[in-house]
Amino acid sequence: MRIGILGTGTLAAALGEAWAHAGHDLVIGGRSRDRAERLARRLGDGALAAPPREAATERDAVLLAVSWDGADEMLALAGASDGVLEGTPLIDPTNAVSHGEGVLLTDPGESMARRIARSAPGAHVVKAFHLFPADQWTSRPTDGRPTDVRPPVTVAMCGDHPAALHVTGDLVRAAGAEPAVLGGLDRVHQLEQVAGFVIGLAFTGADPNSAIPRVAS
Repeated sequence: MRIGILGTGTLAAALGEAWAHAGHDLVIGGRSRDRAERLARRLGDGALAAPPREAATERDAVLLAVSWDGADEMLALAGASDGVLEGTPLIDPTNAVSHGEGVLLTDPGESMARRIARSAPGAHVVKAFHLFPADQWTSRPTDGRPTDVRPPVTVAMCGDHPAALHVTGDLVRAAGAEPAVLGGLDRVHQLEQVAGFVIGLAFTGADPNSAIPRVAS
């Protein structure tokens, strides 16, 4: 696939590494062209750097790999309000939570995925990749297999468009995980609340896994 990555931070680098190893073509767009070029060089021959608008144009999927409070600015640089992302799967891994507490910073009843959808009219927004740290997706050799033995993980997703969920699911598998669709964007607030729960527990020193009952599949 032709994947655009908006952002140059740790998640952009980690998922970019996984997707490059899976053979996808990547275009990195960041606020800093120098940082985008450095990341593209790090990811190898299948990656290029470009302005955000070019990185988002005519892609099979776009990852919005920025902090939650930088999402609107990056989408503006990408031309989202002009319809550049119309019909494109737009993957939202953002967490609008207070540092060290996990309290959601969006307005009551609002979600970041809905906010992003308003800023990118026509984009097919999928909430995904927001529950794991970036290093979950790193440490892969050239054959794409993890270098260390890790338990299998599931990436919970929400989205309204089946085709966009299918594309995102393929990218989840390329990163070494399994996708699970929770529902449409009407349930995305619940999924974002889970991130606050996990982050809040982690900052208390507790293992979030110990707070979730094991249920037979």
